[in-house]
Amino acid sequence: MLALVASPHAQTRDPARLGKDLTGVGADPAASKDGAIPAFAPADALLPGWAPGKKRADFFKYKGDKPLYVIDASNVDKYADRLSPGQVQMVKQTKDYKMEVYPSRRSCGNPDFVVENTKKNVGTATLGADGWSLKEATVPGIPFPMPANGAEAMWNYKMKYAGIGFEWPVNYISLSPRKGSSDWIQAGATQTYYFPWGKKGSTQLSKLPPVEYYTYFAYASPVALAGQALSVVNYLDKISDTFYYFPGQRRVRRMPTYAYDAPQIGFENQYTLDEPRMFNGALDRFDWKLVGKKELIVGYNAFGMYDPSAKLSDVLKNDAPAAEARRYETHRVWVVEATVKQGVRHLAPKRTFYLDEDSWSIVVAEDYDAQGKLWKLRESFVIPVAETGSCDNPAFVQHNLIDGRYVFDQSPLGAGKDIRWVVDSKEAKFNENFYTAENLRSISER
Repeated sequence: MLALVASPHAQTRDPARLGKDLTGVGADPAASKDGAIPAFAPADALLPGWAPGKKRADFFKYKGDKPLYVIDASNVDKYADRLSPGQVQMVKQTKDYKMEVYPSRRSCGNPDFVVENTKKNVGTATLGADGWSLKEATVPGIPFPMPANGAEAMWNYKMKYAGIGFEWPVNYISLSPRKGSSDWIQAGATQTYYFPWGKKGSTQLSKLPPVEYYTYFAYASPVALAGQALSVVNYLDKISDTFYYFPGQRRVRRMPTYAYDAPQIGFENQYTLDEPRMFNGALDRFDWKLVGKKELIVGYNAFGMYDPSAKLSDVLKNDAPAAEARRYETHRVWVVEATVKQGVRHLAPKRTFYLDEDSWSIVVAEDYDAQGKLWKLRESFVIPVAETGSCDNPAFVQHNLIDGRYVFDQSPLGAGKDIRWVVDSKEAKFNENFYTAENLRSISER
């Protein structure tokens, strides 16, 4: 049973509320009753002086924080009202698993232009007639800072500001061993996201291509995957276009069914196409219900999950990432329930998403299988980003609670090179022409 907390939104969509009884992006600025969540203050969590190549954690203002308490199997029931059902099950069934809970730091702000665009969106941003696509908004900005339904809340996540894009020079996608085995699947890759609506300033979404994002992904290892590459166009109002390069055939194929719950190539059916970024792709297969708000213990300011200088094997243990890399804090989240539409199939017919009120990041997600059994738990790790002046949460872990395996993805952990968030660039990767089938073929070498 979710212990929901009162929300100050109360369906009153008045832009004058932003910056007063709500923060600039719609969060409750007040502290929680017990003080575990502090009052919102202007983001000052990063010390000055960071530059590319420097360790991000060294510039976190509160890097000296110590855990307030540790949750493990012996005391998890005591904290269950601030954990999701999947988190509780993970603690109870995983040997030696623990969650170190730190003082909560509301470290997520946004640039002034994002806040101003968010205010313009109140009463003007709209969903399409289908009830799930995004038709209009002033960007970059949060479309629905006072959401009326689950689809609006999900678009707030999809459209949160992250510059015009980001890239991993190196990213290791890791799948833990099967039970009784010690063999990991670890694929090395490079990946770039481009958000055509993310440029500084103020633009109407309807004047841009109807695209949520473009992405390019190319495998470097293992041998079985090396050379494979894909370009994806993720739209605002329809299923994505995916073009995949197969080096053995030396050709690019369009893959219209490589979406939704289709398994990703190479990961033993443990990782589907709509699981990256906590939720990926079109909203059209589900009905989205906005349940309310809850105080939840979530991955926050967890720079240990983004350390390119760390050794992968020191962090990624067989059952879960090491506890010391996973910083948890208590924050208020929006709860959204997704139920598969009648007449539509999906491997996970019911899902629950928990969205951080300050950053609109999906911080926890849970999938239920066709028998109604809790199946997968996803946790992302929010950090303030110096380049953008906002927060982001690409790194995430997905636990299969039935099989006892997990996927870790979209982090520079152990890569030797950091993620690069980009706010302005004339590089080819930050232009829509890079993401065509023709360009994919021309830049693929094997």
